[in-house]
This record gives sequence, C-alpha cells and structure tokens, in this order.
Amino acid sequence: MVLEKLGSSLYDALRKVIRAPVVDKELIKELIRDFQRALLQADVNVQIVMELSQNIEKRSMEEKLPSGISRREHVVKVVYDELTRFVGEKPEHLTIQPGKQNVLMLIGIQGSGKTTHAAKLARYFQKRGLKPALVCADTFRPGAYDQLRQLAESINVDFFGDPNSRSPVATARKGVEGFRDHEVVILDTSGRHKEEKTLIIEMQEIAASARPQEIILVLDGTIGQQAAAQAAAFHEATDIGSIIVTKLDGSARGGGALSSVAATGAPIKFIGTGEKIEDLEVFVPSRFIGRLLGMGDIEGLVKKVEEAEVSVTEKDIHAILSGKFTLTDMYQQFEAMRSMGPLQKVLSMIPGFSYQLPQADLDVAEERLDRWKYIIESMTVEERDDPKVLNASRVRRIARGSGTDQREVRELIKQYNAMRKMLKQLKGKRRMLRRMPFKL
Repeated sequence: MVLEKLGSSLYDALRKVIRAPVVDKELIKELIRDFQRALLQADVNVQIVMELSQNIEKRSMEEKLPSGISRREHVVKVVYDELTRFVGEKPEHLTIQPGKQNVLMLIGIQGSGKTTHAAKLARYFQKRGLKPALVCADTFRPGAYDQLRQLAESINVDFFGDPNSRSPVATARKGVEGFRDHEVVILDTSGRHKEEKTLIIEMQEIAASARPQEIILVLDGTIGQQAAAQAAAFHEATDIGSIIVTKLDGSARGGGALSSVAATGAPIKFIGTGEKIEDLEVFVPSRFIGRLLGMGDIEGLVKKVEEAEVSVTEKDIHAILSGKFTLTDMYQQFEAMRSMGPLQKVLSMIPGFSYQLPQADLDVAEERLDRWKYIIESMTVEERDDPKVLNASRVRRIARGSGTDQREVRELIKQYNAMRKMLKQLKGKRRMLRRMPFKL
C-alpha cells in the first residue's frame, strides 16, 4: 500500500479513539502525540505537523457536535478532514481533448523516474481509449532511447527517437510533427537539477518549440522535504501544469514529499505506487487519505475491478458473507484479486481490511499462489470442500502428487484457516460486502 508505515501508524492512533469507552481531553491529547510521531517519522515538515496538530486538537475539543454524531465519530472526521485539506481538498485532472493532439512534456531531475512514468502515462491513456505516442527527447543520458523504446513496445504504443541526434529540441519537434494523428504525445526529456542553468534553458527551449499543452514535473517521493525546493525551482523556470510524485510504494519519506509539494500549491495529479507499468494512480486527496487511515477506497476498488474485468457470482458473494468457503473458493478469490494488482494494494481499498492482514501472510500468498494451485489440484473433492479431513497420510499423498513438501501443504491449510477466521469476524460488515462488485 501507498505509504504503508505512515498509514498503519495513523490507523493505530485512530483505533485507540474508536475503541475507547470514553473520548475525553486526555485521549485526544494522546491521539495528537501519536499523530505527530507518525508524521514526523514520515519526514513531514515540523511546522506543518504542528499546524495540523493544533487544528485537529482545537476542532476536536471546541467544535459543536453535528446532530446525530458522537464525539468519537467527530474526532475521526476531523483527522480525515484536516489531512485531506493538507494534501489538497479537490482532485486536479489533466485536461485531454479526444480527437485532437495533446502534447505532454515530462521534466525533473535525473533518477526521478521520468522515463518509466512517461510509459505509465501512455498506458493510462491507452486503457481509456485514447491513442498515445512516446517521444524520447532525452539525447543526454546513455540508454534513454533504448529504455523508452522497449517500454513503448511492451505496451504496443508508437515511439519516436533518434539515437544519433544531439539536439533534444529538434527531436521533440520532429516527434510532435510526426504524431499529428495521435491524441496524446508524451515527451521524455533529459534529467536536470534546479541548479543546472543550461539544462533549465534547454527545457525552456523544448517547451517553446513543442508547445506542450501541459508540462508535468516528475518528483521522486523518497527525497522527502527537498521536493519543495525542486518544485519551486521548476515552477519558477517554466509553466508547470501538474506534478507526478513517484516511488510512493514504501518510502518512509513519502509524507515529506507530499507535504512539501502540497505546501507550494502546485497540483499533484498522479502518484506512482509501484514498479509495474500499471502502477500509476490519479491523485484524489479524499480517496488517498481514506486509504491511508484504513477507511478504504470503494470508488478506486470498483475502477480496478472494471479494468480487470473480474466477474462475480451469487455463490462468491454467499461465500464472503457467510465466512464458509472451500479451498478452491479461496484460490479463485486470490486469483481474482491478483489480476487487479498486489493483494496489499487491493486490500487497502476495502474499508476495515486495510491493516488487518499481517504483511507476512500477504507475502506468502503472493509468492506461493502457483504452488497452492498444484496442491489444491492434487486433493479430492471431499478434501477441497472440507479441509478438516486432511490427516497426516492425506497430507503426505497430496505433497507427493503436487511435487511439493508436507510443510507447504500444512502452510496452505494454515493460511486457509486464517482467512476463514478473518471472514467470520467481518460478519457485521455485510451491508458493505454486499456492495462489493467482485469476489474476494
């Protein structure tokens, strides 16, 4: 999940409030201390942390409770509201006109992930029915041409570049002119630092020649609070229309990058959440904070389901709602989720699930899913329907038949029992689960 460590820390802090018999002044002060510790560990600027803390404490203690809302619910909402306001209350969207050429120019320092995210953007628009193209205007970095060309080929997107050219301005212009019939033309430019004056000038010259509809700054989420200086410098040098913050799939400093960029007022429109070509998300502050706090993201989950074209049956829904399901059902459910991305990322979108499953369990599930298939296929129908019949002799037979060892068979059974137990604990959330348009 995005910024998992920060999210789990904030979730744990809020859970104390949710579970407390009484929400009083002392509990709120303890929440503030936990809140401050979590944000500071995520490299969020001290001044911003103090401002957020003061707002949360003041609103939690002084605001009049809305009708029908408890103090506990009000405190949770205040935390959610303040964090959302802090990263941007409304989502900012790229404006693309279908049927016309839209030129997007990516800029940023070397190593921020521009080339990879150029391809991710192309894939993002391709999935939405538009015709994208990629142009390598980076004539400085060795390997830039080959990297972008290979990425373009992997997603079947048209590509232009000239490995013999030394003029990024001319290359960019040729690419734009050659792709007049494409709706989204994405320019990948050379990496540059805010202090490199010649590269800044080059960037301005490319922009003047290619006339992009939008210039996108790609920022590495792992640089923390330094992101503010980068954003400010590039914003001053050219007309930045949006920002992509990359590498938010586990960075301890991601909170610092997000907060620093947000403080500049520059709009974050996308976030990179992993290494795969599909790991690019539109940055919607409310959904992002909801997932961070363990509240889930139903809208994002539905979109992932639609993109993966995962089907659902009444039997699947019944299995989830009752907590009774077979080993075959479990395997099918994991496979369905796997088609939408890593299990942790999908689970983070489901309210109540976000931080309930231990990471070790998820890692085991990801790594051993293929071997589980062979194990399950070596079982009889009776054994799949009722794993309780699996004694020592049956386990030995299944291990031999599946080409695995007995330990792996027992681990599968253990994971199955853990999943079954967890689903039983979620019986109180039936209304939410009935709305799920997919099989867990």
